Formats: sequence, structure tokens, C-alpha cells
Amino acid sequence: MKIAIAQLNPIIGDIRNNANHIHKAANIAVERGAKLLLTPELSLCGYPPKDLLLNASFIDNLWTEVEQLAEKVPKDLAVLVGTVVKNSHAFLEGEKSLFNSIILIENQTIKQIFHKRLLPTYDVFDEDRYFEAGKESNYFQLSSNVPNAKAIKIGVTVCEDLWNDEKFWGKRTYENNPIQDLVKHGVDLVVNLSASPYSIGKQKIREAMLKHSAKYYKIPIIYTNQVGGNDDLIFDGNSFAVSRKGEISLRTKGYQTAIEVINYDQNNEDLETSYVAHCLETEEEEIWSSLVLGLKDYASKCGFSKAILGLSGGIDSSLVAAIAAEALGKENVLGILMPSPYSSSHSISDAETLVNNLGINSQTLAIGDVMKAYDLLLEPLFKNTEFGVAEENLQSRIRGNLLMAIANKFGHLLLSTGNKSEMAVGYCTLYGDMNGGLAVISDLPKTRVFSLCEWLNRHQEVIPHNVIIKPPSAELKPDQLDQDSLPPYDVLDAILDRLIHRHQSIKEIVEMGFDYDTVCKIAKLVTRAEFKRKQAPPGLKISDRAFGTGWRMPIASRQKLD
Repeated sequence: MKIAIAQLNPIIGDIRNNANHIHKAANIAVERGAKLLLTPELSLCGYPPKDLLLNASFIDNLWTEVEQLAEKVPKDLAVLVGTVVKNSHAFLEGEKSLFNSIILIENQTIKQIFHKRLLPTYDVFDEDRYFEAGKESNYFQLSSNVPNAKAIKIGVTVCEDLWNDEKFWGKRTYENNPIQDLVKHGVDLVVNLSASPYSIGKQKIREAMLKHSAKYYKIPIIYTNQVGGNDDLIFDGNSFAVSRKGEISLRTKGYQTAIEVINYDQNNEDLETSYVAHCLETEEEEIWSSLVLGLKDYASKCGFSKAILGLSGGIDSSLVAAIAAEALGKENVLGILMPSPYSSSHSISDAETLVNNLGINSQTLAIGDVMKAYDLLLEPLFKNTEFGVAEENLQSRIRGNLLMAIANKFGHLLLSTGNKSEMAVGYCTLYGDMNGGLAVISDLPKTRVFSLCEWLNRHQEVIPHNVIIKPPSAELKPDQLDQDSLPPYDVLDAILDRLIHRHQSIKEIVEMGFDYDTVCKIAKLVTRAEFKRKQAPPGLKISDRAFGTGWRMPIASRQKLD
């Protein structure tokens, strides 16, 4: 029996368009001889739909579209479609009103409905807010075209349902283990319909986990994942299948839509090897592919075709410009150079070299006269005070205003260029360099920005060499360097990793050999900068702890730092 995997890129809420893509995939699947088509979790509405699920008409429209889709798909193809289904027992039982469900369409009718059993509520996931957990194992039988062959018993799981195997993790996060339950029901094959967002190294974890489960339970598994960017989340696709021996039988190309077919051999009760795409070789290649996809989809799904950003001649804006040129096309990127009296000559020349390397459009707007106008206007209030942060930040806010004006005038998407290290400690200016519709690299620590630029230059110079080797500086006052205010970035990022990702205390970090006063200073800066992060544009998530949907820290707090 041939089974098709549709690695789709849905637009959240665009129900009719998403249904059309499922229909097209169904026709292709039939052309390739498939008997069953798998689509991702919530493939009809897109994941995550968030509070669109509170809209009753949205839920009704989903069901109407499912019914219409069932009538259109080829008669000799079974299709598993991810959608939302009402819980008819909600009010009587005190349960949530919806299920995260999979619809089985067979013979152009809705034959069965399966509900997701494990509902994640960590990081970016908040499914318990909307859904009731399914209580029963999900499986169905499907007859093949082979004469006298028995029907195949197929177990259905949804994303998180496969992430609770205590044999792999060494613990259980939930009470139930759906794959273990399906094995007890004697299924021949397990399919998983997912919307699993990208983070660095996650594909290796997925494959290791399912290899272990397939080998341990002696059952083949097919994993189908959503692809594309939705707000801050990036879905990498990378759908794959694992044989009962724990070997990869199929892997789609990541970061793009795809339809692949794999054969289930009923005699051997296993999957035959099909197309196996190569994994990306480095984390930098993963990150680059993710950020390009995330920016491309954010722009297109929000109705933007062109982007604008400020070019300082620094490494952050250089990297964002390179990502934008790749995602949107060099002709659709406008870089604005805004030198001040404090800008070094090499910063201007480095920015110009970058523009030439990328082939993007550029414009220079010197802000010296504007700075004088601000100084004159504020002189009555600022007289008899020392030059300080307020005056430094005026430059950034002037630039932010100019960028916003151009973005508004021409309908461009303004890209913020701050990195994670800066966002963590507040080394950024509200209503200045934080202005924008998308923060492209806000989940990349400064050290990762450097490594990504070096990777990008592996074959030819994209980022000017001088940009990479010169000491970072905001250039808001004479001879300013980032390390005047912050420890070296390798030290800073190591401390931030322990504070943010590993949740270590100051005592634990100091025990690792870091200076006590430095750690205390960084911890205090992270806490104090929370109000800035709450006002930042959405940032593309590439780690397991990003300053976005999954980051839920209070602003007004007096936590004891120890």
C-alpha cells in the first residue's frame, strides 16, 4: 500500500485556500498510486490558530469546509485531515468545548474522527486553553488493492502524542503513552500528524525518538510535519518515516512544501525505503534556512513584498540584510544609511560594500542636522545636565522615526536588527533601533551572529570582512565600544545561556568559574529589560527559549537574584 505525505504550508485562518492545497495534494497522491494521504496537524486551519478558536463561526466554517472537501477528494483515496471539532459533551461534563482532531475521509465521506490525546502547555504551546484531550486510542483499518490481503490497521497520533515515551526520555510528562496503547491494540503502522516548530537540533531529537520507539515496539512510524512560518514560529517540515528496525525509510526536504510517497509492504509488515533527503550539515545552515523561510512567510502572509532596514555597517544589520535579500529578492530590499557625526568612516564604507555585495537598493540620510534640531529644542530642559544615555538614544530614535516614515510611505516591512544578547540585557533603544514589524535575529546571540556570518562567507564574501573583525559598537558617542558597557560577548552569551536556557542561579553560574559581580550585573539587566522586550516586534524563534510567545516573565517584580 502506497502512502503519501503532504508537507503543507497553511496560512492560519485561510480555510478555503488551505482546503484547496489539501485537494491538490490528494490529486497528486492518486496520480502516484497512493491509497492514503497524510496531512499535518490542523492542516485545514493552520497551526497555531490561537484565539481564532474562540470564534464560533470560525469553527462552523471549518466543519463546512471538511464536508465540502470530503465530496471533492478522489473516491479511491483515504485522507487524514487536521482540523477542530466541537465537543458535544463539553457543557454536561465540564470539559473544554473543542478537540484538536483528525478527520478520516474515505469514499468521499467523513468516516471517523480522532482526537489528540496529549495537549502540550509549555513553551509556545497553550492547547489546554482551547482543547479537551482525547480519551481513546485512535486507529482505523484500510484495505489495500492487493487481492486477498488483509486490511492494514493504522494507528493515528497527533504531534505531542509521540513525545511521552518514558523508555526514551526516562520519565513520563503525561499519564498516558498513546503509542504504547496503540501497540496493545495490535496496529500494523503508526502515523503521526504534526505541527512541530523548529528549534536548533530538533530534527535530530525527533528522529532519535521515533527510531527508538519504532525499534522498541517493532512497529513502523510515519511522521508528517507542517512547514512554513507563522508569526514568530518557523515550521521546518522534515517529515520522515522509520522502519520497524529503527531505520530512516523516507525523509522529505526541509523548509519547503513537498509530497512524497512511501510503500508499506504487507508481506514484510514494514515500510520500504523511499526518497531520503540529506540532513543539513551544520547548525548554521539550519538557522539560515529557518530565518529565510520565517521572514519570507511572515512578509507574504502579512501582505508585504518589500522590506526596509537601517544599515549601520555593523554585523547585525549586515546579517539581516543578507537574510532579507535571500528571502524576498535583492530588488525588494531597501537599506537606509543614516550616519551621524559619531559614525566612523569605515562604518559607512562597510555598509556601502555590503550593499554592493548583496545588490540591494540603498539611500543615505545624514542625521547630523536633525540631531542639532533636537538638541536646540531640548536645550531649555536639558541645560545644566551632563550628556548621557538620553542624548545617545536620540540618535537611535531619529533613525527609528525616519525608517518608520519610509516604511509607512511606501508600504514596506521594517525589519528590526537587534540580536538576542542585546534584547536580553536591554542594550537597545525603545522607539529607536527596536522599531519594526519583525525582529529577524532577536533569537540569535551575538556569538551566533558572528558564526552565521562566517558560515555565509564560506565560499565568497557576502558580509564584508571588516564587519566581522572590527569590535562591535553602537557609535552613539566618540570611540564607543559595546564592551565599555558589557563583558566580552563570549562571556556574556555564556552567562545568558545559563540564566535563560538552563535556568541556573547566580550561585550555580559563579561555581562554573564566572565572576560574581559580572553575573549579578547581567542577571539584573535581564530582569530590568523586561519592559523593553514586551514592546518589541515579534521575533523569529530558533531556540527552545526565545523572547516571544513562550517567554512569560512579569515586568513589575522583585525577584531575589541569588
